[in-house]
Amino acid sequence: MDEATNNTPPHNAPPALSPPGAIPGQPADRLAEEPPTEEAATGERILDELRATIRRYVVMPSEEALTAATLWAAATHLQTVWQHAPRLAVVGPAKRCGKSRLLEVLIEAVHDPLITVNASAAAIFRSISEDNPPTLLVDEVDTIFGSAKVAEKNEEMRGLLNAGHQRNRPTLRVSGPNHDVQKFSTFAMAALAGIGDLPDTIMDRSVVIRMRRRASGENVTSWRYGRDDLTVKALRERLAAWLASVRDEAIALEPKLPVDDRAADTWEPLISVADLAGGRWPMIARTACKAMTDYESGRDQDGGLKIRILADIRKAFDSLGKPPALRTADLLNFLNADPEAPWAEISSAGLTPLKLRALLTDYGISSGNRRFPGGNQAKGFTLAQFNDAWTRYCPPERPVPEAAPATGA
Repeated sequence: MDEATNNTPPHNAPPALSPPGAIPGQPADRLAEEPPTEEAATGERILDELRATIRRYVVMPSEEALTAATLWAAATHLQTVWQHAPRLAVVGPAKRCGKSRLLEVLIEAVHDPLITVNASAAAIFRSISEDNPPTLLVDEVDTIFGSAKVAEKNEEMRGLLNAGHQRNRPTLRVSGPNHDVQKFSTFAMAALAGIGDLPDTIMDRSVVIRMRRRASGENVTSWRYGRDDLTVKALRERLAAWLASVRDEAIALEPKLPVDDRAADTWEPLISVADLAGGRWPMIARTACKAMTDYESGRDQDGGLKIRILADIRKAFDSLGKPPALRTADLLNFLNADPEAPWAEISSAGLTPLKLRALLTDYGISSGNRRFPGGNQAKGFTLAQFNDAWTRYCPPERPVPEAAPATGA
């Protein structure tokens, strides 16, 4: 399946903010007057190669997410230029959504990767140099922030990740026999992969990639160390060389952005890299920026229930004879009536239409006006809406084969 056909949000790309190939803030006819420089043409080719490489090994949730991951990896090679160090939050509702595989590819593409699963905040900020910061990559970050109790124990890590988003936010420590105060830099770009959303303060500083489980028709190339990592490393060297050649130009850039406030701070390095590359990149970068930030705006956090709701909705359809559609009211009544499910106690009113919508948003599923037998119209869901999500996240259990009858000796 071509990823461009995926219906996972963000997902309906907004209209292009500039004509293809144009750089926002510059007249379109300038393209005809000033052909692309050799450096820009080189940058466009390298970004195209990196984008194709990520696609080869990972099924991304959308074209916008693929664009964002490509630009984020490229931006790590100019960290000393940027005023902000965007986080890349690679999250998914369950295991086997491709989060770790995406991180494996990015490790070979980014500048000076610093890889960890369970390092302490103190170990990390002591590994960050101010003049040449590494790129921090943390897998299984849900072990750090997966619950309120665990997150409370890792408050120092959350503070480090928040502070490191902006330049000149050092952490202070008292050290030595004289109790001298020592400054440690926190500024470094970071990719964080795990199940469920990260704390709000980190998500707000992140380009968010919402991964999903690969369907049976979506194929990728197997990743093999000693082969594929070497290919990406060779591409990384070319990427770093190109960005080093346009460093002065990057310093002078003040790109126009389709977002503002913290989202603008986070996306500016990615948009800047796109403008340095030219070609189609300024347009698709801004399209991804607008679509992905719009989608993340005002999201709810309920990661622990998102697989359960899919399984219970399938149970509802099965129990009611697999009708082509169910009224929202009937579905809620079924879910809230299950004494072993958490839905009746999710709020004083049980599971409500609003809460149900929040749980299904990640899967691109929403209720709509449906026509039911008798000609009545009501809000509801169709069976077909859930087929893709059921296939990816809760396939039916295989029946246990019956034991062969025992035979006498």
